[in-house]
Amino acid sequence: MSTKGQSAPTTSADGSKKRSAPRQERSIQTYEHLLDVAGELLAEVGVEQISTNLICARARMTPPALYRYFDNKYAVLAALGKRLLDRQNVVLYAWLDTYAPKGLKAMGDATEELLWRTHDVTRSQPGAIWTLRALRAVPQLAQVRIDSHREAADRMLKAYAPLLPELAPDVLWRRIRISIEFGYASDEMLFEEGRLEISDIIKDAAAVLKHALLP
Repeated sequence: MSTKGQSAPTTSADGSKKRSAPRQERSIQTYEHLLDVAGELLAEVGVEQISTNLICARARMTPPALYRYFDNKYAVLAALGKRLLDRQNVVLYAWLDTYAPKGLKAMGDATEELLWRTHDVTRSQPGAIWTLRALRAVPQLAQVRIDSHREAADRMLKAYAPLLPELAPDVLWRRIRISIEFGYASDEMLFEEGRLEISDIIKDAAAVLKHALLP
């Protein structure tokens, strides 16, 4: 049977199927629509109540159509989380490419810009804050967050290491990794803490991050 345009399954370490993202335009549109719907539902009903049946009903699709792309609701949520983190990382990598050649001071001065741009990405994705919470709280999803943050730390290490030669690479990577978690938590806080202005949170978080990697 032909599977052209469908995601090809592979087997992960725990024996479950792991599918790659679709490549044909129509399949991509369906895949993205399912993720958008899942994000909306996640915000409405939470991790415990969301199900593939609810996603299918909201998306006006049959379960077999969804199962072409995802094995279960956790696979949907993992893809939802990966999409958000990948988009955040695109912003980070563009920021590194722009400011790393200008030196540490330029990067420090532009930290607030990075936090604003990351927040814009998060805010634009349906159910983003609930996705962030799920990636932290649900054991089946934690590795998505960890892998993404490690990838980001590796990329940041390449940018910062030439600028901080006095720091051992393992020390610098550790500080970068901690800074990424701090930034992740700060992004969550922007959606949760109604007693504070978003601009004030970003300003103070940027001030902390500006000095986090220095010797």
